[in-house]
Amino acid sequence: MPAPTASKPALRPVPGTGRRRAVAEVQGDTPALRLLALLEHIAGREGPHSLQALADATALPKATVHRMLQQLEGAGLLQREGDGRQYGAGARLRRLAESVLLNSGLHGARHQVLRALVDELGESCNLTTLAGGEVLYVDRVETAAPLRFYLQPGSRVPVHCSASGKLFLAQMPEAERRRLLAATPLQAFTPATLTKPASLQAELAHVARSGHALDREEFLPGLVCVAVPVPPAQGARAALCLAVQAPAMRMPAERAAKVLPALRRAALQLAALDGAAAVPARAASAPSPKGSARMPPPGQPPGLPAGRPPAREPSARKPAARKTPR
Repeated sequence: MPAPTASKPALRPVPGTGRRRAVAEVQGDTPALRLLALLEHIAGREGPHSLQALADATALPKATVHRMLQQLEGAGLLQREGDGRQYGAGARLRRLAESVLLNSGLHGARHQVLRALVDELGESCNLTTLAGGEVLYVDRVETAAPLRFYLQPGSRVPVHCSASGKLFLAQMPEAERRRLLAATPLQAFTPATLTKPASLQAELAHVARSGHALDREEFLPGLVCVAVPVPPAQGARAALCLAVQAPAMRMPAERAAKVLPALRRAALQLAALDGAAAVPARAASAPSPKGSARMPPPGQPPGLPAGRPPAREPSARKPAARKTPR
């Protein structure tokens, strides 16, 4: 059976204007496939989405879109947000996305990349994704060192005081980030936790410029973490982050940058497993959505012109469906 598609936007005439505009075509051979295509369109764009906006974007009759939204909402795949006239991802859809990541057929290959990274760095490494207002551990390999912090796949940590969480926040458009943080109290877990919005905003601006993030004992006392994004497909945002965690006595924050070359190499390997190439130079230089900052792709140090290969750095020694076009 042909897969549902929210295909490449087509140009349609705008009645009464003589102009044409781009619309996303929601296609499928059956009603179920068309519902899935609409869901794919919604999930692939910043929300929430109004009925009128979806009707305009898809060129479907408003009554048709309303009926489809009711079906998706009834199934728990979408939910009302804001004033009740906006639609966003429902709890069932979020659980489905998390289950796909946690039980992916790529799990074994990803785990081997993590294992090799742990062997190289001598510290625990994990793969994470954003799940609502939290960071979800998709996979993790622990170090053999006797002093370690044990966290298993499926664990969740706050978004505002974790290295991966900062990366996910930094790549969001400002409006989306503001909505998420409004529903996520900036709770203090340690004296180092950033609990003031202005301080967190300044930190996220630095993360966006550098392309990596640090957790300086902000979630657990004595735990330092460094994270980089797994390069997404062109035009997309990173859905996964790769991080290394270690006790501050073995990896002080001021020395954490030494692990970045190894982290970035492993992130590229994970991206290759997913069939996602590193962000090309033209994507890195393309304008970002209003209010968001585009981070340099992993492996491309800040300040180095896109396309120029970075100088090799020494590794730290032991003591990574069809995309919906925008």
